[in-house]
Amino acid sequence: MVKFEILQQIIINRHSTKPAAMNGKKIDDAIIQQLLELANYAPTHGLTEPWRFIVYSGDAVKEFCYNHAEIYKRDTPAEKFNSGKYEKQKHNGDHVSHIIAVYMKRGTSPNIPALEEICATAASVENILLGAETLGVAVLWSTSGAVHDDAMKEFLGLNKDDIMIGLLYMGYTDEVIKESKRTPVEDKITWKK
Repeated sequence: MVKFEILQQIIINRHSTKPAAMNGKKIDDAIIQQLLELANYAPTHGLTEPWRFIVYSGDAVKEFCYNHAEIYKRDTPAEKFNSGKYEKQKHNGDHVSHIIAVYMKRGTSPNIPALEEICATAASVENILLGAETLGVAVLWSTSGAVHDDAMKEFLGLNKDDIMIGLLYMGYTDEVIKESKRTPVEDKITWKK
């Protein structure tokens, strides 16, 4: 199989797995390190490499989930608070192996817009997702709960201009993966000749 066909299959087969569908089996930290090495090769304007990762494993996974739920509870107005959402955030770590908080570390160069740094960090996440697919690691890239709240940035010790990209819930699953439902790419392309 040529390189393109291999890459094509990896991309087409990549999917998201919710934390509740993970089976609790632990990922070796060395595999997480390998995936983060792939992330480090994302495209980056001016070699700013703005991607940053906070990795939670072991007991820190459930502790993070508890704190995430508490941030949501504390900062959500009573009329918008959803106890189901709170419980989900609190228990998201029950069956996952690792959680990686991904954020964009804002650089000091005024010549590089924040949007480019966000895109570079998102590209680093895609490298992780594709690498995880090849290793049979299940992942959910989540932006729910309090991920984008200032309280989360404060909890993680981020600077004012840093931007949360999301949480990667990682583990293994026994779930049978269904084929991805995508609309045809032709619906999204305009050719100009």
